[in-house]
Amino acid sequence: MNINTILFDLDGTLINTNDLIIESFLHTLNHYYPNQYTREDVLAFIGPPLRDTFEAIDPERVDEMIETYRAFNHAHHDALVKEYETVYDTVQTLHEKGFKLGIVTTKIRHTVNMGLKLTKLDSFFECVITLDDVEHAKPHPEPIEKALACLQAKPEETLMVGDNHHDILAGKHAGTKTAGVAWTIKGREHLATYEPDFMLEKMSDLLSILGVTSR
Repeated sequence: MNINTILFDLDGTLINTNDLIIESFLHTLNHYYPNQYTREDVLAFIGPPLRDTFEAIDPERVDEMIETYRAFNHAHHDALVKEYETVYDTVQTLHEKGFKLGIVTTKIRHTVNMGLKLTKLDSFFECVITLDDVEHAKPHPEPIEKALACLQAKPEETLMVGDNHHDILAGKHAGTKTAGVAWTIKGREHLATYEPDFMLEKMSDLLSILGVTSR
């Protein structure tokens, strides 16, 4: 392979925000619909933009529900966000080896910046495409295409890494290679059904796939 560009999803891929997202959904839904939603119910909401999720639940109170979600999410962010094994060292190594690195996420920029700063990953990425930057979120190819333009990268020389089928499909739609992460909260088997080119058991697997010697 001739890969020189790596694009990453953020939540559930680079940083472990699963508990934060689940608790934010449960807080919001229990406020409006007490005792109607469980942890298992909200797993399907992880990945798509908040507006898509809340419009399907209560189209008349979408903005109010988003505001409730984000207030809880931001207030509890630093306490509930965790790091994944080998992520920091792998990203640092790829940065030092000269790979073009970008993030493509369905989060708003303010929350993205919070997560990157907390995990000290903020200095490694030349390009960060958030929900604020696009009209169409993943799995539409627009976010990836914007990242490719930002990095002056070619799709055939790019690998998209993510924990959700939206990431895999967006990569395929944009013409990149794709890698799923086996630590996805939705399960390795679920992600494998979308046929990513690679499945990472831990982030450092990227180094051997790319032929990079670890630090």
